[in-house]
Amino acid sequence: MRDVHPTVEKAVETLPLNSLTRRRLLRGTGLASASLAASALLAACTDDPVAAEGAVGNFPRTPSWKFVFVCHVTTNPFFTPTQYGAEDACKLLGVQFQWTGSVNSVVAEMVDATNTAVSAKSDGIAVAVVDKAAFKAPVDQALDAGIPVVSFNADGAPDDPGTNRLAYIGQGLYESGYELGRRALTQLDGGEVAGFIATPGQLNIQPRIDGAQAAFKDSGKPVTFTPIATNADVTQGLSIIDAYVQGHPNLAGLLAVDAGSTQSVGQTVAKYKLREKGLKVAGGFDLVPETLAAVKSGDLDYTIDQQPYLQGFLPVLALYLYKLTGGLLFPTQTNTGLLFVTKDNVDPYQGTKTRYEGSDTAVKLVERSGPIAHP
Repeated sequence: MRDVHPTVEKAVETLPLNSLTRRRLLRGTGLASASLAASALLAACTDDPVAAEGAVGNFPRTPSWKFVFVCHVTTNPFFTPTQYGAEDACKLLGVQFQWTGSVNSVVAEMVDATNTAVSAKSDGIAVAVVDKAAFKAPVDQALDAGIPVVSFNADGAPDDPGTNRLAYIGQGLYESGYELGRRALTQLDGGEVAGFIATPGQLNIQPRIDGAQAAFKDSGKPVTFTPIATNADVTQGLSIIDAYVQGHPNLAGLLAVDAGSTQSVGQTVAKYKLREKGLKVAGGFDLVPETLAAVKSGDLDYTIDQQPYLQGFLPVLALYLYKLTGGLLFPTQTNTGLLFVTKDNVDPYQGTKTRYEGSDTAVKLVERSGPIAHP
């Protein structure tokens, strides 16, 4: 028999095999020799008995921590990739998450859900802070109980988060609204512009409408910008936008600061053929299928991507690392980005079905090739 390293021989001795099978394994024969040897070596050659029992990657084994996401519109399709992101991070790290909050942006329901997560001694909380005053006490109670809290998607007011959350993971909301307005100004020199917002005052989208308004004001152009409330329910919001457009035939621009209103703007532009009636610009936020179709057809000039998948994946990762390191790795402010999707670059978003954009459930590698666009 060939010389065998003592560590390998010792490892093989730990396997539940008879003497003949052990000898064949050490000679490298037998159908299962490779896999058995690998298993033995992994178990015997590590210096970390915890890792040998079932580590995730290079991390030590941990309890099955549970992180709670408190969302303002739990069933809105915008958050489908957010939930996939959280799910994928949990599978990667060996933890779990709960998705809760309110269906229709009822702050009291969200506060109740946060308090429940604290009472249940959850291992971490991610909350969309759509009201800076309402969440201060629940977040403080969580922190006092040793439960780490991050905000996602919404983070209070631009100059005052309102809570003592450890970090915000999401888009820069005021900045994205300002860029929405600045982009519109490249296509119009003046006139009436409507800005549709599903839930005025709620801090996941109010900063955007404020940013757009500031961009028009700063431009010095003769633009009359009017914020219009729609509804968190997309169907009701569509009827409001439809009625507003019928009553204002001279609109130069239609903008929206939430996914539902953006989708509805695109549908309304198509329905009334507003491009043929002098409409200069139409745009908004997010990548729901109806919005992407409207960008492709030209009914919308652009929509802004904020990568909702990352708004689920990264909070889980941040909370996990905080727990893993005993608080030494502190969650950091993370801007999930601002990308204009236009007719020129919409095809990959519309044609590729993936869970990363919420258009598919399959876990798969998305191949790409060719140069990466840059300025």
